[in-house]
Amino acid sequence: MNSDSWTADWADMIALVGRDLSDGATVWGADRVEAGTIRRFLEPLEIGAAIHCDADTARAAGYADLVAPVSSLLSFTIPPMWSPGDAPLFDGADANAQPLRSPIDNPNRGPAPPTSGFFATDMSIDFLRPVVVGERLGLRGRRLLSCVPKETAVGRGAFSTTETEIVSDQGDVVAVMRTGTYAYNPFGPDEGRKPK
Repeated sequence: MNSDSWTADWADMIALVGRDLSDGATVWGADRVEAGTIRRFLEPLEIGAAIHCDADTARAAGYADLVAPVSSLLSFTIPPMWSPGDAPLFDGADANAQPLRSPIDNPNRGPAPPTSGFFATDMSIDFLRPVVVGERLGLRGRRLLSCVPKETAVGRGAFSTTETEIVSDQGDVVAVMRTGTYAYNPFGPDEGRKPK
């Protein structure tokens, strides 16, 4: 048996490169952009730009309210990961335990083969306009840009890149995000590549 035959399991996923893997619905963040969250974001980074911390200055500069730093926008798109009554986020404590729910792990992975490991590898975002207090942000679409099967030191799987829009409840796209991930099946303790 060819040791690379597992890569054929990814053929149906590779065939979808260029297509949107979502149902087109917008997944909204848990909360609206609000001043307290912006303040808590600014504090550890010691960002002192007045448009982020003084509403009068922001309005004098032409904004409707405080402006959220672009580096904070993704945090406003995350839906709740846990709510009262939900099962625990992790159902095990082993080294390869994965959260049962995660904003980066879409349960509808298309025709990709089943995998039990998953992590983000990289991200880039094009910011199109400032976001202000009071807006609600969400994620729309998941266009598959690439899917490359690869065996790594942790297991066998595929590196994929998807493109998603960050949208506002004002009705427009405020940013475009590209996210790289690696979905894989971990090697057992006696499997995998040996260090060189």
